Amino acid sequence: MRILNISAQKPDSTGSGVFLAQMVRCQVEAGHKAAVVCGVDAADAPDESLVPEAAVYPVRFNTAELPFDVCGMSDVMPYAATRYRDLTPTMLAQFKAAFTRVISEADAAFRPDVVICHHLYLVTAVAREALPHRPLAGISHSTDLRQMAQHDLDRAFILRGVRALDAALALHEEQAAQIERTYGVPRERIHVIGTGYDARTFNLGEAGKGKPNAGVPRVLYVGKIGEKKGVLSLLEAYDELARRGVACGLDLVGGHSDEAEYARIRERAAACTHAPTFWGKVPPEGAAERYRASDVFVLPSFFEGLPLVVVEALACGCKVVVTDLPGLRPWLSAFVPDAPVTYVKLPRLRNVDTPVDEDLPAFEQRLADAVECALAQPARPCDTSSLTWERLTERALAVLGLPGEC
Repeated sequence: MRILNISAQKPDSTGSGVFLAQMVRCQVEAGHKAAVVCGVDAADAPDESLVPEAAVYPVRFNTAELPFDVCGMSDVMPYAATRYRDLTPTMLAQFKAAFTRVISEADAAFRPDVVICHHLYLVTAVAREALPHRPLAGISHSTDLRQMAQHDLDRAFILRGVRALDAALALHEEQAAQIERTYGVPRERIHVIGTGYDARTFNLGEAGKGKPNAGVPRVLYVGKIGEKKGVLSLLEAYDELARRGVACGLDLVGGHSDEAEYARIRERAAACTHAPTFWGKVPPEGAAERYRASDVFVLPSFFEGLPLVVVEALACGCKVVVTDLPGLRPWLSAFVPDAPVTYVKLPRLRNVDTPVDEDLPAFEQRLADAVECALAQPARPCDTSSLTWERLTERALAVLGLPGEC
């Protein structure tokens, strides 16, 4: 079968970009033909992020046709990006025209049997309008729901396009309910497929990981170094552990996009009783090494879809502390019932992902309690094989009536 994959974003650098690239890899390994339409900068080489067998049809930004940065589904992206809320009527028309042109060209050249769009947002509505003759599914990555909650850019057009999908694919049951409420998609056309991880990279390693580190245990964070990811609260909790006499080191892995925000985080880190280590952005193999060298992985984020880093950490033998994000607990309970995960109650939030300041001290105490508890527990590796990209792709293709074993 011939599968056309569409995203308005780059096929790398973000969680949804990795999601797309890994699904394309699995589609090819399952014996399908795959093609990708994606938004990239004028100087980008999207082919480098995708398997060589995939045909790539780039929509290039910072050109005469699209004279602005790639649009980002998050308001702060790991690369130069335009916020959707900042699109003018002229920019919106340019976006639609450019993607319509390239999607139509890909359709004529590649002749897909089915189309899979990433994000239930603007480009999916464009694709639905451009390809009324193709079966089309759209995958939510939660940032689309956040965009819909925060502003009204071309809302009627987006709602019309998403409602006309043949299938909407959700990460978990809570998100499926949100899709039904937000877009009005009938529940029978919404299918939960979860997320995936690369088991070739994220695993226990050749020697296996059956015991905690010798010496001082390590606590790890992997993700964007940003305030909405809860990194400042993690630093507060780390200092609280020091005050309690709990010995541990803290490692932070990830890049940043807001220099002023990053400066605030580094300033707070410098004031910690014990200095945490900032590793910067590392390749997947480097992240796997850090997971395997750590005892507890912590994700204190205030908003996520279905965080891939939690699954990667579990696959590498970490115990996990994570905020009680909507949909995460029942999803992990269904797929990894023996996962060593401790959930931390979120503070009250405004605007979807911004904590109420007065709630933060209590949240940081709960976070410290959870990390202390996790550090005291023995290592307990669990079976994450049902969450690989291969199994996820099988579930997605089954919804579309395609064979998916890879």
